[in-house]
Amino acid sequence: MKRITIAKAFTIAAFTALALGVTATANAYDKGCSNATLKGTFAEKDTGFIMNTPPAPASLFAGVNLDTFDGKGTITAIGFATVDGNGGPQTESGTYTVNPDCTGTYEVQIPPGGSFTAHASFVIDDGGNELQIIVTDPGNVITCIARKQFPKRGEPDRDDSKE
Repeated sequence: MKRITIAKAFTIAAFTALALGVTATANAYDKGCSNATLKGTFAEKDTGFIMNTPPAPASLFAGVNLDTFDGKGTITAIGFATVDGNGGPQTESGTYTVNPDCTGTYEVQIPPGGSFTAHASFVIDDGGNELQIIVTDPGNVITCIARKQFPKRGEPDRDDSKE
């Protein structure tokens, strides 16, 4: 009798541990993010290098943008970029996709004439208030951090002096 009870206890414990482990893993991969998670304007800072055809050395790249996500998969941006210290204003427009695990990609066309298309992968961070971005086009080593320009800070502060 004791062996059957001990075996049942181990079996129940094993199934419980397995169920809890599967639930935790499912929650880790499905955080419930979607295109709607990215909505609003983000201030973005870009730094890195653009590889040139040898023997030319790599070019330094830096930029700042205001990226606006519409919550439906469209991104627009305005900003300023420099390559080796020579720069100017730029505009971008394109599309983005957010996965349930809060990772995603975007593709933007950069004038003049939409002649250049940039691709990037990102991770949504800080409850949707920050993006960690890496440009994925060959020959680029560019990382970006984008912070929500005016994040929601919860309920407004209460002024107790008026009570």
